[in-house]
Amino acid sequence: MHLTDFILLLLQLAAMLACGLAGGALMRKLHQPAVLGEMIGGIVLGPTVFGLIAPEVQAGLFPVAGSAAVLRNSAVKLGMLFFMFAIGLEINPRGVLHHGRSALCIGLIGTLVPLAAGFATVYFAPNLFPIANEAHRFPLALFVGAALANSANPVLARILLDLGLLKQRLGAIIMSATVVDDLMSWTLLFVVFEQMSLNSSASAAAAAGTVETGALAGELMGIAIFFAVTLAAGWIVSKWLAAWRGRHPENVSGRMGLIAVCILFSAAAAEWLEIHAFLGPFLFGIALTPTEEDALDESFESLRRFSLGFFVPIYFVSLGLTTDFAANFVPALVVVIVVVASVSKIPAAYFGGRYGGLDRRTAWAVGWGMNARGATGIILANLGLEKGAVDRPLYVALVVMAILTSILAAPSMKWILGDRLKDETTAR
Repeated sequence: MHLTDFILLLLQLAAMLACGLAGGALMRKLHQPAVLGEMIGGIVLGPTVFGLIAPEVQAGLFPVAGSAAVLRNSAVKLGMLFFMFAIGLEINPRGVLHHGRSALCIGLIGTLVPLAAGFATVYFAPNLFPIANEAHRFPLALFVGAALANSANPVLARILLDLGLLKQRLGAIIMSATVVDDLMSWTLLFVVFEQMSLNSSASAAAAAGTVETGALAGELMGIAIFFAVTLAAGWIVSKWLAAWRGRHPENVSGRMGLIAVCILFSAAAAEWLEIHAFLGPFLFGIALTPTEEDALDESFESLRRFSLGFFVPIYFVSLGLTTDFAANFVPALVVVIVVVASVSKIPAAYFGGRYGGLDRRTAWAVGWGMNARGATGIILANLGLEKGAVDRPLYVALVVMAILTSILAAPSMKWILGDRLKDETTAR
């Protein structure tokens, strides 16, 4: 690589990081998740705004091809592996056991209803979801369903923390429900990618637009085995880390190095199995979810802070660099996606909460909270774009939906709960 390419790479990363940090800081002042500002910062830095004002400068700073572009994309993907690990750390499967009925009802109903709504929308409004090959409509419908069913675990954690509810029963129930939600959505996502691969390689499925049951069952079995092996390996590593911390509590950097090795290895294994590299670190993070005792280990927090402070802003800014949001904004598609996502998710989570034993007010607050798609919704949309599951107009619609639902979540929960938030604050 030429020196000029290296300088260009450094300038790209510096501009992306600066823009992401500025956008994140602005969103925090507005009491919104920083990731939304980082994504908007990328839209400003990309072809939508900067490219409109100074197209030659924008194209020169962020070329779509060449060594600098390849390395920039590699750095972005590498950072995303660590962010997916951080998301996995936020998911505590033990919470489902403590809040079983409420969490399961909210998680299952709040996932299955929007999943069905998104799936049906792709078939009932085919003009909004044009595809070249009708065989791909089934996986497209599954993907849209998964995107609409998803809830943003990190965004919800931040909202609950800001409202003073994260350590309360309601916060624990919501975070436990997102475990069910996330596991179902992410598993379905990788099933969609496998189904797309099967449809493109099997002439029978391509002609009829149907699922090859035997092949799909084999792929599902492979994903299940990968789940089990990765979670088991993570559990073993967690025991090693605990023993290491007991013998050498001061060696934080060594434990960080071991965790980083496992993140990269799990990502490589997932990519080699043609699942997706992101799934490995995500599952590994779930397996390493720290207990209250483990939370004292600085290795977890150090990796999390580095990921959130450096890699994550660059990743979300990069998503705005790939698409002209103005040119690919289809109003009818955006409205349909936002409306279907909200109308299906909020009532579904509400009824799940009611069936799980929550009162009406609390259940409505849960519904609006679970409606936030946030960072994970944007990630899902980007993965769909990378894999060819969605086109750019649908990608833009899904990103807009993720941003709008996240912006509305916190003020809606605050308004619904009202004086109960004051009571909780007084109690603490």
